[in-house]
Amino acid sequence: MTFGAEFWVAVAFILFVLLLLYYRVPELVTEALDARAAAIKRELEEARKLKEEAQAILADYQRRRGEVENEAQEIIDLAKREAEALAAETRKSLAEALERRTRAAEEKIARAGEQAMAEVRNIAVDVSVAAAERIIAEKLKGARASALVDESIAELGRKLRSVDGRG
Repeated sequence: MTFGAEFWVAVAFILFVLLLLYYRVPELVTEALDARAAAIKRELEEARKLKEEAQAILADYQRRRGEVENEAQEIIDLAKREAEALAAETRKSLAEALERRTRAAEEKIARAGEQAMAEVRNIAVDVSVAAAERIIAEKLKGARASALVDESIAELGRKLRSVDGRG
């Protein structure tokens, strides 16, 4: 009996399959595939956990960034309000200082004017008295002239001083 090549290939294949079954190769392959599937599943689970942690960290950083931005805006707003208040206070104090200086200058000018008027009055009194003395001296002679001049000078001085406010 002669068997063909196909027969021997079939016998070799059957022997190969039996040998694989004898050494439990399918179980080993299944265990290896199951182990690989479990490892992949663990890696996927770990990746999912890492993704969740990353999302939680991202959310935390975004929340913190929002808080920091709000705090920074509050600081900016506070600084603006303080700057505006300082500017208003500075303008007010500048206006008050300017008003005080203006009043002081006006008072100084008024005092200088009053002093100048007093000096002019005193000079006018002195000039008037001297002129009256000379005119009366030229017109009147003797003791009567002297008494009249003295009396006129005294009365003129009293009148001018009463006008001046010192009488």
